[in-house]
Amino acid sequence: MTDHAPEQLRTGNGGETHQVADDDHPVLTTNHGTPISDNQNQLKAGARGPVLLEDEVYREKINHFDHERIPERIVHARGSAAHGYFECTDSLADITVADLFQKKGQRTEVFTRFSTVAGGAGSIDTPRDVRGFAVKFYTREGNWDLVGNNIPVFFIQDAIKFPDLIHAAKMEADRGYPQAATAHDTFWDFISLMPESTHMIMWAMSDRTLPRTFANMEGFGVHTFRLINKEGKSTFVKFHWKPKAGLASTIWDETVKIAGADPDFQRRDLFERIERGDYPEWELGVQLFDEEFANSQPYDVLDATKIIPEEVLPVRIVGKMVLDRYPDNYFAETEQAAFVPSHVVPGIGFSNDPLLQGRLFSYTDTQLSRLGSVNFHQLPINSAKGRAEAAGCPFMNQQRDGHMQMAVSKGRANYEPNSLANVGEPGGAREDSHGGYKTFPSEEQGQKLRVRPESFADHYSQARLFFRSMDPAEQAHIASALVFELSKVSLEHIRTAMMANLRNVDETLARRVADGLAMDLPKASKTAAPVLDMDPSPALRIIRGPREKHTLEGRTVGILIADGTDADALKTLKDAVKKAGGRAMTISPKVGAVPLSDGSTVKADAQLFGQPSVTVDACAVILSGEATAKLTKEGAAVQWVMDAFGHLKAIGANDEAKPLLGKAGVEPDAGVTDLADFVEAAKKRYWDREPSVRTLA
Repeated sequence: MTDHAPEQLRTGNGGETHQVADDDHPVLTTNHGTPISDNQNQLKAGARGPVLLEDEVYREKINHFDHERIPERIVHARGSAAHGYFECTDSLADITVADLFQKKGQRTEVFTRFSTVAGGAGSIDTPRDVRGFAVKFYTREGNWDLVGNNIPVFFIQDAIKFPDLIHAAKMEADRGYPQAATAHDTFWDFISLMPESTHMIMWAMSDRTLPRTFANMEGFGVHTFRLINKEGKSTFVKFHWKPKAGLASTIWDETVKIAGADPDFQRRDLFERIERGDYPEWELGVQLFDEEFANSQPYDVLDATKIIPEEVLPVRIVGKMVLDRYPDNYFAETEQAAFVPSHVVPGIGFSNDPLLQGRLFSYTDTQLSRLGSVNFHQLPINSAKGRAEAAGCPFMNQQRDGHMQMAVSKGRANYEPNSLANVGEPGGAREDSHGGYKTFPSEEQGQKLRVRPESFADHYSQARLFFRSMDPAEQAHIASALVFELSKVSLEHIRTAMMANLRNVDETLARRVADGLAMDLPKASKTAAPVLDMDPSPALRIIRGPREKHTLEGRTVGILIADGTDADALKTLKDAVKKAGGRAMTISPKVGAVPLSDGSTVKADAQLFGQPSVTVDACAVILSGEATAKLTKEGAAVQWVMDAFGHLKAIGANDEAKPLLGKAGVEPDAGVTDLADFVEAAKKRYWDREPSVRTLA
């Protein structure tokens, strides 16, 4: 086989690009030898209709993919989770019959799992990667799994491409690396040939994929769902999780060093927050709209590569989630938790989003492979908890036996209907025609086709919207991330193809990437639809955006101390940090008793070599003159301060410690303060410092 050439590519109805068989490329077939005419789209009833179960090409492909790994998850393997509750704060009784949204103040137990996507279970917490954000609601009408990400869009429009995406993103098949990283040929080859991925790539290369902690992430349901009220009226909905702690990310250099200092950084942070009672909290918001609104937008709400900007349709806050209990057993709970998007409750339904429709099948299939049994719902972490049925059983039906059956069903009635109750025997459960789950009766018609609607064809307008909505610092980070990733791509034609696509997003961005790679800028790639200049959305920003929160609540201040540190200054600073809602962590060259200026001693919380400044949110230095003289000769201490400055953190110091700051190259700015002004300064990062400490693309 030879490398693909431009003339071997064709564009489908939605603008997707893929190869056509010719003399150098054998015909793509099913495992049973049937030639495949379209490997880009599921079979649908009409261009915007639901996908069809008879699609053997999709089912064979996704079946095989779902069963590729045992027992680790193929994706989202690296996960951390916690128990908590959801509380309704604004009733949606007029919009949906879903029980958990009926009454203000009503609480529902939840289990929430955060994860990376590409890495294995033993990979690090902090790669540049999308984060899974999955919530299991144990409602009084059964379990609802809202299975989303920390990014509101996805790489692909149709689920039939998911195996291809993940195969390309995972470590390369021949060499087994890189692990938990997309900076390699196969990923960017796939992305360069899939223009529909461009919007997601803007998010993936942004600071969104470098969250500081789980508590600083947004979460999204990604797809358009339905809410259905008691009259049977349907309202479209998109789900949003808004972090109480505010959005915060790391800087790439900081992230790399965190990975080396603490591969479990985010998992540890989640555990420690809960242990000290600083419970992570999110607000649940909804964007509600009807068919008329959907049809009036310049994009298709069934397209998972698109958002509805919050400035166009505000997010209505309807509840909050608090995580207040860490799992007792990682395997039994976090690892065995099975999240399935098709698990919904009365009042919640689905749209015809082809990515969502594919997930409704795929996730159950995956759990059957991973957990080994149709009875995975009987594992305690997956079992419905909200129902109060006979004998304490949370589920009632005639399904029996199977591998790992744990329920002991009584009586002869393992079928329905039956009349055994008439003779005094258990007759089993019956359907509930009034309160049972009802699918919204949407009208669907159309030819059986493998096609995407023309409304899915615009792949660049929202990518442009995202990039142009960013703060200049975030735009620089995106350009720098693209340069880093593409510099790891060994095949020049892939880099060229990506830059051709980037020209359709923003000319300045494409030029910055080309300059960073020292390559000529190619012609822009052809587009399947006009590229629109949409109004910027400030809500998409982290830096200087509406959800960048200047606070010490839930954050950690590292205080470097040593023999002879001023006791009063230390106590005053620790008290001030605590009053501001932060956590003060003392760090010393030695973790034993540290003698202070008044003759007392204090046990340091951490040792200098094991607690680099990347692991804290702001840094203070309180040293005696003698200790400063010693530490200016200690590389770890100099690096501790140097990294804090380079990572744009606030730095406070007493007069005696300032020679250490000078040795570390710290220059005066608004974030470098005396101890008296430090706590207020510590509430934010200093993005204006960045151009003076690093050169970005």
